[in-house]
Amino acid sequence: MIQFPQLALRRRLGQLTCMSRSALKLRSWPLTILYYLLPFAVLKPLVRVGWRPTSRVAIYKSVPTRLLSRAWGRLNQVELPTWLRKPVYQLYIWTFGVNMKEAAVEDLHQYRNLSEFFRRKLKPQARPVCDSHSVISPSDGKILHFGRVKNCEVEQVKGVTYSLESFLGPQTWTENQLHKTSFQDQLVTQEGNELYHCVIYLAPGDYHCFHSPTDWNVYHRRHFPGSLMSVNPGVARWIKELFCYNERVVLTGGWKHGFFSLTAVGATNVGSIQIYFDRGLQTNSPRYSKGSYNDLSYVTNNNQDGIVMRKGDQLGEFNLGSTIVLIFEAPKDFNFNLKPGQKIHFGEAVGSL
Repeated sequence: MIQFPQLALRRRLGQLTCMSRSALKLRSWPLTILYYLLPFAVLKPLVRVGWRPTSRVAIYKSVPTRLLSRAWGRLNQVELPTWLRKPVYQLYIWTFGVNMKEAAVEDLHQYRNLSEFFRRKLKPQARPVCDSHSVISPSDGKILHFGRVKNCEVEQVKGVTYSLESFLGPQTWTENQLHKTSFQDQLVTQEGNELYHCVIYLAPGDYHCFHSPTDWNVYHRRHFPGSLMSVNPGVARWIKELFCYNERVVLTGGWKHGFFSLTAVGATNVGSIQIYFDRGLQTNSPRYSKGSYNDLSYVTNNNQDGIVMRKGDQLGEFNLGSTIVLIFEAPKDFNFNLKPGQKIHFGEAVGSL
């Protein structure tokens, strides 16, 4: 089941009203079908007759999203006939507003399957990296929320929070901090610093690779198998701790101001999360234990620095759209250069001192 954001489709359908009747019939039918196949759209009649939203949440959680995502992943690998590639990709480009002028390969016939198209690379000059700010956006996307972490809770969207400890898991990577009572305090390594967060949502039409947001060392990877529910902002508003339910890969380490982490959160049809320097990582496996996680340390006797990343370095990729969550330590005078809901591109400023 392919999950298309309703807002994008509604905008496109709204534009159709300005067309001639013949053009309208030609272009509206595929989007109309997609719209009414959306999981939440088909549930609207039940809501009108008094079906409670909590019931909708319970049923949505019971959907086998991992199985569907694996099926979608296999479909993505099917090589399309050359004559079919352009119309299929053009429908996707038209629906989600993809800018193919930024793509390193603009010829649609060169993408053998949907997976190659989703993971397309950009021209080197398409995303200049900001040098004047210490933290940049690791990906294209939309800013859902940012700010200081308060009371061990992080906002996934405005007014809806999740537990910091549930999201990152037990703190085991720095033993000298375990004497502190608060999980949040355990992450802060330097006196006078605060803990900050930033949530970036990648829509299906965005550039799907993500990069290093700063100069830092990655010491540890924690992989949480889990659900693959949609991380669309509309869903994030009514499922509390959505990011804690979903499969995710947490990379933790340190930068010049202390603790730094980047978490790639999976979503429906995004079972594949790839970290370029971690070939052993396998996501969306058929079987897993609920609440389990797998740890891997990049620090060894011969390598005390872990994985050294520079700002803008390629880090990984999603198979479709998803979410990146940054949680990091910084001095109290750290300032975000963002606005809630703004569109941002990889390489643009997130904040600095």
